[in-house]
Amino acid sequence: MNKNQRQFAIREIVTNEHIGSQDDLQRSLKKAGFDITQATLSRDLAEMGIGRIATAEGPRYAFYEDGEDSRVRALLSYEVRGIYHSDAMIVIKTLAGRAQGVAEMIDGIESPYILGTIAGDNTIFVAPQSSKVMPRLIKELRAYITGDHSE
Repeated sequence: MNKNQRQFAIREIVTNEHIGSQDDLQRSLKKAGFDITQATLSRDLAEMGIGRIATAEGPRYAFYEDGEDSRVRALLSYEVRGIYHSDAMIVIKTLAGRAQGVAEMIDGIESPYILGTIAGDNTIFVAPQSSKVMPRLIKELRAYITGDHSE
């Protein structure tokens, strides 16, 4: 069982079933062959942008609309330790083990200024579309990570 397989199973369950609690989700995952702890499940849900929402049928887990939920945003800004750059590359430092989740969220913004990202354990390399867009891209990344769009 690896993380990608587990998160794929979570995505399928949340999309296809009415899951109202983490206990229910843990049980469904166990039936699918994934016996995980509540802490691991909580981390996966936060990383994937899944949370409990109110529906007419009662609370259920679902994907956040735009990934703009304040809890996810607070988690993202906590996980990023710094943004650094040269003339040709942006490096984002994160907490240990969080670079892949943060890179996935950055990829999700689908910025025309980003060619792609590569994530290790605590470091993300962001390849800009060109060196000319570097100041704008850094500003965009900082605003996305901190949630501050005031500038």
